[in-house]
Amino acid sequence: MMSHFNRLLEGRRVLVTGGARGLGHAFAQALGQAGARVVIADILDERVQTTAAELAAQGLDVSGIALDLGNPDAISACVAEAVERLGGLDGLVNNASITNSGGKTCEELDIDTWDQVMQVNVRGTWLMTRACLPALRASGKGAVVNLASDTPLWGAPNLLAYVASKGAIIAMTRSLARELGSDNITVNAIAPGLVLVEATAYVPEARHRLYTEQRAIQRPQLPEDVSGAVVFALSDLARFITGQTLPVNGGFVMP
Repeated sequence: MMSHFNRLLEGRRVLVTGGARGLGHAFAQALGQAGARVVIADILDERVQTTAAELAAQGLDVSGIALDLGNPDAISACVAEAVERLGGLDGLVNNASITNSGGKTCEELDIDTWDQVMQVNVRGTWLMTRACLPALRASGKGAVVNLASDTPLWGAPNLLAYVASKGAIIAMTRSLARELGSDNITVNAIAPGLVLVEATAYVPEARHRLYTEQRAIQRPQLPEDVSGAVVFALSDLARFITGQTLPVNGGFVMP
């Protein structure tokens, strides 16, 4: 099996949330090809097992766990099981998130939707990171990669809850990097643009066209376009990089 990543993560133990499909699926595949042992976690219980089996059939060390990021007890149980399976943890990819607020103006957005997005995207990322810290500290070279978005970098309209939650991820990344640097844990954020995955199928064609036409690289963005940045951020090549947000969007946003 050919890979761009040349066993860059040989023997690393990594947990990826939201790994059943889309970006998470692509990340798990790339991490496995780079030599990592991977546990993917997702609320889509049957789908996460199917995805894990598919990747295992490719010769990759990938297994799946059910996870509801809205449930703090489920987060603790997921991390405990992942650490037990892997014998420790070297990397965490906080990829899972929900949108829910797409297409609504700030006046149309309801409180329940706002609260649900914040609960999963912001609180879930915090609790997942917190639960993983003992194992990441024990690793001696722990790395956290948070999936942000380029939407807060350009102020995408009619998507307020999601944009606010991803802006919070960027801010949390900086704060966590300062807190955890003394533990030799790096914390960085990757900010993709609009990626062609199942979760973005609802996005109007005009928004897809806006992204494609205004990128420096004028083509649709695929999940595989983001994988290299995640592999790099988890590798020894990035051990002195922390607190950073890397837009991966073909040059749509250039902060």
